[in-house]
Amino acid sequence: MRVTLAAIAALGVCSVAIAAPWDEKTPEIGTVGMPSGPVAVDEFEELLAVGEALFEVSFTTLDGAGRPMATQAIIPTKPRRPLRQDFARTSGPDAHSCGACHNQPIVGGAGDFVTNVFVSEGFTSHDFDTTDPEFSNERGTNHLFGAGLIELLAREMTADLHAIRKTALRQAREAGKSVTAKLITKDVSFGEISAHADGIVDLSQIAGVDSDLVIRPFSQKGVMTSLRQFTVNAANHHHGMQSSERFGARWTGEADFDEDGFEAELSEGDVSALVAWQASLPAPLIASDLETGWAEAAQRGASHFEELGCGGCHRASLPLESLLFADPGPFDSAGTLNTASVSSPGIYDLGALDWAKSLPRDSDGRVLVPLFGDLKRHKMSDQEVDRLGNELLSQRFVDRTVFITAELWGIADTAPYGHRNDITTLHEMIAAHGGDARATRDAYLEAPRELQSDIIAFLKSLEVSQ
Repeated sequence: MRVTLAAIAALGVCSVAIAAPWDEKTPEIGTVGMPSGPVAVDEFEELLAVGEALFEVSFTTLDGAGRPMATQAIIPTKPRRPLRQDFARTSGPDAHSCGACHNQPIVGGAGDFVTNVFVSEGFTSHDFDTTDPEFSNERGTNHLFGAGLIELLAREMTADLHAIRKTALRQAREAGKSVTAKLITKDVSFGEISAHADGIVDLSQIAGVDSDLVIRPFSQKGVMTSLRQFTVNAANHHHGMQSSERFGARWTGEADFDEDGFEAELSEGDVSALVAWQASLPAPLIASDLETGWAEAAQRGASHFEELGCGGCHRASLPLESLLFADPGPFDSAGTLNTASVSSPGIYDLGALDWAKSLPRDSDGRVLVPLFGDLKRHKMSDQEVDRLGNELLSQRFVDRTVFITAELWGIADTAPYGHRNDITTLHEMIAAHGGDARATRDAYLEAPRELQSDIIAFLKSLEVSQ
């Protein structure tokens, strides 16, 4: 990767007091405007180039990196006292670039245990310097390949659930009595709701999604709505690079909320470029060039995977109606731009990308996204099998033992495993499944070794596209 002017200045080659060209901030920042409406292919490619550069660049203090008077909290929050050091492995900032953590097997990928992050709201313990789970939940770095498809699936599923709720309310009002409706979208069940004639909705039987029926497909817990929200959160937490759309004067009343001497550290256009690049990353695929023996074992393993019930949560594919990716999206809330925040969102046709043209389709022409997931949360531990129940803090009101189904595409290239990145083999990972997955896990462990080996061979064929 090229060395930026800001990085050269950070080496101390010259004094910042000298107005030399290499004192300038990172050239990519602020070079792109906020996209609006359908984006032409050539414009999309230019946007992707800027987004990739921003993802890989090492931010410096000349760009506004660091946050002496702001915590890592999602809601802009002042610390009780200025941060004592520029970098902190626990509460952050903890990385110079996005690619510092997302790099396995290539940029945009996952991270090893060393890249784990510590998730805490940070209002009262913004500068904690311990890895004790009492203060934070330790999480591994997920890969971002196919992320645009994941967000599009979540949006369509959310729209379906909202339509079901709206229809149930209308039917209850017209009939003058309660109506129960099953929350099923793309053949995934999220429980049911009961709508009453007076407009009240009983939410007690909802399963695997928040009560607002918004699918949040990102993070280990499934609590991030969009790539845009994820980007804004991570830029502040990990780099101290603050986006104007959340930390600017509109929401905080301050142009320089973190008081580091820099305003507008990431513009709305910068965030859009980062989102576009992440959304454009190719979907992982099943390897087609496996060695003799491995290919046959993987084929058998794919069948065993379904027979044992693994596919109940790790769905081989989910159907997607449209490859048009709008940014900002429709379901983000305050602090992250959404469709209602702009006159017209940028619209990128992911179908125009070379990798998207090879995705399988069903008889209705819908894209079959091969994610091996269901975008639903499940309880993952019980009293006997509790390796995945080690967290002490809930996140966004999601129980500490509940996690979203991990998409398995790309798993061959993204060891180690588990939400804490502390499980070294796929066999151990399967054995760690408790709670809702306990019966399937037990069936796997009781199966012959040859069958287990075939399933592992199949999982080892799910590679990140390179």
